[in-house]
Amino acid sequence: MSVTAVRSGAADERPAHRDPNVLRWLGAYTSSAIGDNVYYIALSWAAVQAGTPAQAGLVTAASAVPRALLMLGGGVVADRFGPRRVVVGSGAVRCALVLTAAGLLLATSPGLWALGAVAVLFGVVDAVFLPAAGALPALLAPRSQLARVQGMRGLATRLATVLGGPLGGLGVALGGTAGAFGLAALLIGVSLPMLLTIRVGRLPADDDKARGAVMAELRDGLRRIRRHPVLRPLVLAIAVSDLGFVGPMNLGLTLLSQQRGWGSSGMGWVLAGFGTGAGAASLLLALRGWVPRAGLVMAVTAVASSVAIGGLAQVESVAAGACVALCVGLLAGLGGALSGALVQAQTEPAYAGRVISVSTLVGFGVAPLTFPVVGWAVDRWGTGPVFTACAAICALSGIIALCSRPLRRAELPR
Repeated sequence: MSVTAVRSGAADERPAHRDPNVLRWLGAYTSSAIGDNVYYIALSWAAVQAGTPAQAGLVTAASAVPRALLMLGGGVVADRFGPRRVVVGSGAVRCALVLTAAGLLLATSPGLWALGAVAVLFGVVDAVFLPAAGALPALLAPRSQLARVQGMRGLATRLATVLGGPLGGLGVALGGTAGAFGLAALLIGVSLPMLLTIRVGRLPADDDKARGAVMAELRDGLRRIRRHPVLRPLVLAIAVSDLGFVGPMNLGLTLLSQQRGWGSSGMGWVLAGFGTGAGAASLLLALRGWVPRAGLVMAVTAVASSVAIGGLAQVESVAAGACVALCVGLLAGLGGALSGALVQAQTEPAYAGRVISVSTLVGFGVAPLTFPVVGWAVDRWGTGPVFTACAAICALSGIIALCSRPLRRAELPR
């Protein structure tokens, strides 16, 4: 079965950033992503109020465990029932969970166990939601617009990060933790009616896919990846990159700011530099819509960004850190958007959920679980060696891509 466009008509004649259907999806995605950021701020604040910082860290990381264990099965669910149906259904459950947390905080003072339970349940639903949300964009626009859609999605992610923090803090200031949870539920809930208005084409029939047990369908999807000359090295490169990238650019950056004496404001400037670079890369892709030699560009940016990640731990001033972080964001943002577009371009629509679940498993499920290891390693050896080791892992992802001739020569559809 060839990968075909799943939509037809007038939308095929206009770029994605001018397609009302794609823009409705973008609004829904942005609102949900901002809600997610507000939810995590509210959860971490409530956990800090109820326990020690270490206990709060365990609560906020609890969502990663069910994501790591269940996300592959979530990809099967997305393919079996369709990405939009799964996104709407799981989004409604996520909204209900956050509203429940708000109700608990209004009625009583929940302990860490109750907050941990909310986090775990949210992670269980995320394991279904994330693969479907990743597969949905490919069903909204022609294949020639995949890179542009990925750029728009990257911009929405950066906007959610920028707005989520202030809105979460405002929610806590005006309504307490319950108010912040309520705001998160509202933002997630607003996305649902918008999702119901988007149009997705009928998926091509897949005569080879057996509608059997979840494990049988999962094995079928894994076989597709293993036998595909581009997807096999591409998914491996994405997994290795996420494993090396998530630790230093999250917990590692906080520890680096502490060691350098930059403080929270200095860390904010460094994060702003990273966000600016990543946003610029996404904007470039959204406007341009196509990059030649996408596989080669993705591989080169992976190696280049690894050099910048290693250099981040060598700078002393906030200004230098922000400049290096901007380079990291620009290179990693472009490489990440291209890798996402290549995954969708090379994946048969009937297998999109399973392929997305495999390609995002490490980033959303496994990598967050390495934070304690990163913290222990920084405490033992310092930020320099840890950032260098993580940068070497990121560079390995680029080397994997460069060593694969089919991936190196992969192009985006025009």
